[in-house]
This record gives sequence, C-alpha cells and structure tokens, in this order.
Amino acid sequence: MALTLLVGPANAGKVERLLDRYLAALDRDPILIVPNRPDVEWAERELLARSPALLGGWICTFPDLFQRIADNHSGYRRVLTETQRALALRAAVARTSLNGLGQSARSAGFADALRDAIAEVESGLVAADELQGPLQKLYGSYREELDRLDLWDTHLLRAAAAERLAGDLSSWRGQPLFAYGFEDLTAAEWALLDAFVGRTDVTVSLPYEPGRPAFEWLRDTSEQLQRLASGTVEELAPRYEDVAHPALAHLERALFGGRAEEQTPIEGAVRFFEGAGSRGTLELVGEEVLALLRAGTDPAQIGVVVPSLDRWRAPVETAFGTLGIPYAVDAPRRLAQTGFGQALLSLLRFAWTGSDRTDLFRYLRSPYSGLKRSSVDFVEGRLRGRAISTPGRVEEELEALREARLPALDAVKAAETPIEAVRELSLSMVRAAYGLEQPPADESSRDDLRAYEGCRRALTELEGWEQIAEPVSREDVVAALERYSVRQPSATDAGRVPVLDLMRARTRRFEHVFVLGLEEGSLPRRSQATPFLDDDERRRLGPRLRRADAVTRDRYLFYTACTRPTERLYLVREAATDDGSPREASAFWEEVAAAFDPQDLARWTTRRPLS
Repeated sequence: MALTLLVGPANAGKVERLLDRYLAALDRDPILIVPNRPDVEWAERELLARSPALLGGWICTFPDLFQRIADNHSGYRRVLTETQRALALRAAVARTSLNGLGQSARSAGFADALRDAIAEVESGLVAADELQGPLQKLYGSYREELDRLDLWDTHLLRAAAAERLAGDLSSWRGQPLFAYGFEDLTAAEWALLDAFVGRTDVTVSLPYEPGRPAFEWLRDTSEQLQRLASGTVEELAPRYEDVAHPALAHLERALFGGRAEEQTPIEGAVRFFEGAGSRGTLELVGEEVLALLRAGTDPAQIGVVVPSLDRWRAPVETAFGTLGIPYAVDAPRRLAQTGFGQALLSLLRFAWTGSDRTDLFRYLRSPYSGLKRSSVDFVEGRLRGRAISTPGRVEEELEALREARLPALDAVKAAETPIEAVRELSLSMVRAAYGLEQPPADESSRDDLRAYEGCRRALTELEGWEQIAEPVSREDVVAALERYSVRQPSATDAGRVPVLDLMRARTRRFEHVFVLGLEEGSLPRRSQATPFLDDDERRRLGPRLRRADAVTRDRYLFYTACTRPTERLYLVREAATDDGSPREASAFWEEVAAAFDPQDLARWTTRRPLS
C-alpha cells in the first residue's frame, strides 16, 4: 500500500498512463477521481476507446467520493442544499450580536463574503474556537444552528468522511485509487488522500517540473505528494511535439523560463489578436471562430478560455449571439440573470417590497405577462407624465387606464404562502409566453424552460427548509431566487463552442484555443481580499488556510491554457478601451512574444482599430 506519483510537463502522457493502470486494475474495482462532472464523461470515453467494455470500477469527483464514504457514518446527518445553507446563515447572523456591524449584515455582499469565509474555514478543517473576532462568533452561531437542526453542510460532510476513513477500518474495502487534475487540494482532501495511502494503492498524476517558474504554484503540492510517495515518483519527459504543431511544442518548452534550445517558425500555429474595445475584440474572435466552423472544424474542438466567466459572460453572449455562433458557457447562471428570472423577480419586488413602477413595467413589458407591448407603453407613458411611481397609486391608475385588474399581481398578493405565490406566478408566465398547444422548441424557449425548472427546484428546497426549520418569509424567497443557479447547456455538448475559465480549461484538449483577457490588470488577476480572513489571521492559522500567490497561480493556469491546443493557439488582448485609451499588454503576452522571432511575430499579428 503506497502512493505512486506521476509527474511531468503538460502533454507528457501522465493521464494516459494513469488510465492504462486503471484498466489494468479493473478486476480490483478501482476508483478514478477526476476534477469535474464533464471530466467523468471524458474519462469514460477515453477508457472505452482503450477497452470494449468496463465491467468494474467507478469514475467520480471528490464530492462523490466524500458522499460515498460518509453515507455509512454512524452520525450521518442530512446535508443542506446551497439555498438552505443561505437560510441557516441568515438565521445565525440574526442571532449574533455584531457590535455595530448590524447594518452591513443586512447586505447581500456581507452574506456572500461570510458564506465564502466559512466554506474556506471548513475546507481547512479549522474549528470555531481557533478563530478570532466576528468570524468566530458568526461561525460558532452557524454551527449551533446546524447542530440544533441536526444538519450538515457539504464541507462538514467532507470532514466527517475524512475522519471516518482515518478511524474506521470497515469504511474502505481496499479498492485502488487513481486521481488526476488536483493541483490545489483542501485540507479535507489532503486528509482523505493521506488516509487512503494507509489503506490501499494510490496513483496520482501531477503536472510539475522542478525549478521551472511555470510550476511554482505546485511546488508545495509536489513536495507533500513526494513525501507520501516515499520515493515512488515517475518522471515523464516532454512529448508535446508528438501531438501538436512544432511551434506549440516550442512555446511549451520556452514559456516562463523554459529550456527551448532554439526558435521555431510560427507557421500560423500561434496567432496574436489585438482589438480596440471589448466588443470589437470579441467580434475579431467571433469572426475567426466562424471561419473555423465554415472550414469544417467541429465546434467542440474550439475552446474559448477567459480569466473569469462572471466578467466575460455577457460580452461573449452578445458578440457570439449576434454572429450566430453556437456556444456553451461552462458555468451555471443565476436565475436573476435570465429573462424569465428578471421578469419574475421584478413583479415579486413590486408586490412584496414596495419598489416603484420600474419593476412592475419590467415584468409587464416581458413576453411572460401576456400583454401587448403597445398597451403597456401607453399606460406607462400616462403614469410617467403624471409623475406616479408609488405602488399604491400605480395600481390604482393601472386599473383605471386598463379598466381591469392585473391578475398576476392579485394572485401573488392573495396566495396563502410566498412559495405558493411564486409557483403559480411562474406557471402563468410560461403559459402566457408559449401557450399550451404548440409551444416553440428553439434555443430561447429552452432557456426559459431551464429557468422555470430552476425556479421550481428552488421552491422545492425552500419547502424542505420549512419542514426541518421554520416557514420562510417573502424576503427569504426573493433572496433565494436571486441567487439560485440555473443549469446551462453543457460545454461538452456536441455542436457548441465551449467557453471556459482558466481552471476548467486545464483538463480539456482542443484543436484550436483562444485565450482572452491578455491585458495588464486582467491577467494575471488581482487577488481578492476576504474581509473575514485577512493575511495576519491566515498566517496565525497556519498552512491550512494559506492563500496561494495570485501571480504564480495565474502563471501556471496560463501555461496550461497555452498547452491545450494541438493545431492553433490564439492570444487575444484589448489594445485600447472603448473610448480609445491605450491598454498595456499583459506580462504573459510579452512572455509568449519573447519566445518567437519579432518579424515572425508581426507576420501573425492581426489588429483591429476602434474605427
């Protein structure tokens, strides 16, 4: 029973060797841990390409494995959903004396920051009595709330699973373990891995080359894994040139102080796009994507990598949607960001929170109200001309001008519970937009159905909370719907161009890759401060909550993004803002440029001015 560590640069064949060993151990019912759900599907396809059938084993993510181990825990508790966890946090904050922070505690930003800080504390296996200041009181109240309701959240489940595996000999039957794609493990994941090494054979793949700046972020991880491996380390030599264009293999060796021996002609394998303004830059990318699609490239073989999906989602959707490019953003979307969710929440705010006529008419103008746009514009024009904006006066004048009540608004106000009100309203909105006989089946209608289904799931989770805790208020329902994540088309779906962030892209492979955001300030990204956990507190708590340096992290993630394509890499930056102000290139852009001859670089650079 030991750990075997496979190390080497990107595309050295580490994962392929790991999969071969997984197949060789199939009679022992092995476990393969992959980073994300799409990687499960990819691993299944890769294994089936090597073997006609898989009659054993299990491919899962770390959360799946934690759940499996904790299922038979003697003290197993029901696990909160994210919606229910937010309600538990709200209850804990309301019960805690905050000494002047009460006003801040009512803001959405406070709740989000507290949620993230507690998740980090729990992932680091830090107890409440080890903390200090407001976080100690708030986390203590949160744990008391969970204990009162006999509940766990997902992080507490993982801690319980790691504890069970370490102390209960019956928790594991000796199946060998294989894992790849885990460059930054949490304390709970380290505890689980450490316990596995004492129970079974473990094989881990890690991209790493000692002393190379591109891998500095992984140095601590590599050292810890080598200690667990006790010398069983297999180093694989680079062989990117076996699967990719020579210029891409040269870049992999030369990037960030690598050991490329001589310059290699680009020959179109690495291209540089400079645009003016975010829209113009994305149109430059979109036109190239269209050219690739028209040349017969499979959309799934074109990867668009961005530093942050939250920051880039809207501009990408606008540019790609205008050009008619089929795409899928590899991240869920909040209900409030969908057209259906915006209309729903607008009417709820007007009916329940006393907002002005803007919210009401946002709902009335939508296709989900069932009203003609011309009649809505007429009524709002009259109200605006009379300077009527308060809810009571708006309702009176609306009824007088239409000579009828607004059924949806009356139904929301008359419902027995907030949950029932939203359930009836969401159903009426779908009926108003699409009818019941021959609804369309285009992409827009599918988006609305996904939002509707997300709304129904959120209501089910709220009902589950009422069964174990207390009735929810109107404010609770609105807050839950605003933050609920709606499933989106998978980035692995056939016929779509995947749009991914740097972390998700590191385990994928494509023929063509576009890396966006190569301007100073965009990449490398600035580290995000957490108000509840400053640097001094992190140092006091030790390595469990140590935050990785943002530059070394992004240096590694950019290196992996540049090694994802086999045919062509596009590096994209804004050379000027929308108003024409120049923007400096990212240091990462300059690193790539330094790997090639300047004249060759100029030949493969495309610029689009603001005009």
